[in-house]
Amino acid sequence: MRASDVGDATLGAAIALHERVRAAGLASTAAAAAAIAASLRRGGKVLVFGNGGSAADAQHTAAELVGRFARERRGYAAIALTTDGCVLTSVANDYGYDRVFARQIEGLGQPGDVALGITTSGESANVVRALETARALKLTTIALTGRDGGAAGRAADVHINVPSDVTPRVQEVHMTLLHVLCDLVETELSADQ
Repeated sequence: MRASDVGDATLGAAIALHERVRAAGLASTAAAAAAIAASLRRGGKVLVFGNGGSAADAQHTAAELVGRFARERRGYAAIALTTDGCVLTSVANDYGYDRVFARQIEGLGQPGDVALGITTSGESANVVRALETARALKLTTIALTGRDGGAAGRAADVHINVPSDVTPRVQEVHMTLLHVLCDLVETELSADQ
């Protein structure tokens, strides 16, 4: 197979999944943005987390919220729970890898904050446990998932699902939806300024 054929097939699959998600509607993405905007408006923060590529998406999202997405505005309170190597390794060593995000939510989360977990499988044990911990601590929970959403989708107040088993395609749509989410949050909060 030629490189151009592979590229065309990859782009075609990415476009098709984007279109499928678009056709299903963005109600859950809008609900997530409203929850984030409400928390930030009250002085809350967003705690974002995931593994691998989803960890990179968490960091990217926190950067868009703290820095800016498309508008000049004040910085919003967002923390990627994937960035502190000392915390991650000490918690993994002392409590197990499934607690690396839950423990940080215990330490950093307050009622009214938002916990945004990203998992392409919907089954990442550390993401599920963090969402369950966040819910118990009265944070609003959002899951961004692939496949059928799995345990993470069931553990969240708001579930944004990309219905595909193909991890790279799910990740591509996740990034687009996270950009939509940031755009919606900025749009809503810009009305306050």
